[in-house]
Amino acid sequence: MSHDFGPAVALSCRECGARYPLGPSFACLECFGPLEAAYGFGRVTREDIAAGPANIWRYRSLLPVPVDVASKPNMNPGWTKLVRAGNLGRALGIKSLHVKDDSGNPTHSFKDRVVAIAVEAARNFGFHTLSCSSTGNLAGAVTAAAARAGLDACVFIPADLEEAKIAMARVFGGKLIGIDGTYDEVNRFCSELIGDPLGDKWGFVNVNLRPYYAEGSKTLAYEIAEQLGWRLPEQIVIPIASGSQLTKIDKGFKELIALGLVEDTPYKVFGAQAAGCSPVSAAYKAGHDVVQPVKPNTIAKSLAIGNPADGPYVLDIARRTGGAVEDVTDAEVVAAIKLLASTEGIFAETAGGVTVGVLKKLVEAGRLDPEAETVVLNTGDGLKTLDAIAGESSRPTAVIKPSLDAFRAAV
Repeated sequence: MSHDFGPAVALSCRECGARYPLGPSFACLECFGPLEAAYGFGRVTREDIAAGPANIWRYRSLLPVPVDVASKPNMNPGWTKLVRAGNLGRALGIKSLHVKDDSGNPTHSFKDRVVAIAVEAARNFGFHTLSCSSTGNLAGAVTAAAARAGLDACVFIPADLEEAKIAMARVFGGKLIGIDGTYDEVNRFCSELIGDPLGDKWGFVNVNLRPYYAEGSKTLAYEIAEQLGWRLPEQIVIPIASGSQLTKIDKGFKELIALGLVEDTPYKVFGAQAAGCSPVSAAYKAGHDVVQPVKPNTIAKSLAIGNPADGPYVLDIARRTGGAVEDVTDAEVVAAIKLLASTEGIFAETAGGVTVGVLKKLVEAGRLDPEAETVVLNTGDGLKTLDAIAGESSRPTAVIKPSLDAFRAAV
C-alpha cells in the first residue's frame, strides 16, 4: 500500500539519526529514541503560502500531508488570532507584546492542529479508529475530528478531569474511558493496547502516530512568523506538558530560516509549567540534563504530565536560545487568568494562566527583556476550566432590587 505524506520522506531518530520508512512507528529500533518526520522540501515561497486557505493547510508543503489535504473532511484548524496585547503589555511593563490565542480553534484548543495531521496519517495507514491518552483537550479534539472524518473514536483520560472537558469529549460520540490514575499511567496503558488485538487498526494520535501528530505544532511557529510580517519574535513563552509543542515551534522557526522565508534573527524560548507539575523547570534550575518524573498536583490539568517525553529537548532549546524554564503556583495561575481577561478580553484556560503567570514572573525577575518583541501562547478556552476561578468570580458583583436607588447604593 502506497502512502502520500507530501514532502515527508522518512522517519528519523532524534537521538542517533537512524532512518526508517514512513509508517506507524514512534521509537527507534537502534536506541529507542523518539522518531520524527524528516523532509525533502521543494521550493516554498511566501506567495504560495499566502494563496492557501486561512487554516493550517496553507502550510501543507511543510507538513506530512498530501497536497489535496484541504479537500478532505477535516476540522480545518489554525490561522487563529495573534492579538497585539498593549493593555497587558503596559500592565507588565513590556513594550511589544502579542498573545497567540489558540482558543479560537474548532474545539477551542491548540490540539485541533496536531490531531488534524494525525487524521491524515490514520487515513494513509487504513486505520478505522482514532484514539489517544489525554489530559482533556486532546480527547475532545480527537472525538470531534473522528466524527468529521467518519472514523470511530475511543479515547482514554484520567477519571478526575474537569467536567467541561469530559462533556466536550463525549458530545462528539465515540467511547470515552476514564482510568483511575494519572495521565502517565493512562499513557502507559495505551502503549500496551497498541500491541494487543483489541488495538488492531487503531491510530493512537500521541503514540503510534506521534511522529506525524507532533508536526502540527509547527503551524503555530509558521503562523506567528507570518502574522508578524514574516519575522521571528525575539522572545516567546510556551506551556510545557509533554514538551512537544515547544520543541516543534523551535523546529518550525528553524525550517522557516532554512527555507529563506524569514531572516535568521535570534529568538529566546521560555518554557512555562505549573509548580505542582514542574519537572522540567526543576531540572533547568538545577542544571540537570535529565528530567526527574513527578506526581502532578495542580489545577493546570492540561499540563499535568509528570514524565514529559520531550523534557530533555526542552532543556536543550531553552539553554541554546538563551531562554529559561520557569513555574508558577496555582494562585499565580488564577491571578494571571484574571489579568489576561481584564486587560485583553481573552479568557484563558489554566494553561494560559501558566504562560501569562510565567511571563509576569520572568519580567519582574529581569530575565525577560521588556524592550524585546514578545509572544505568549494561550492554548485553550477558559470555559473548559471554570472550576479554577470558582468563588467570587462566579457570583454577580452585587444583587439588587430593580430600582435606581438600589443601584446607586450598590455602586
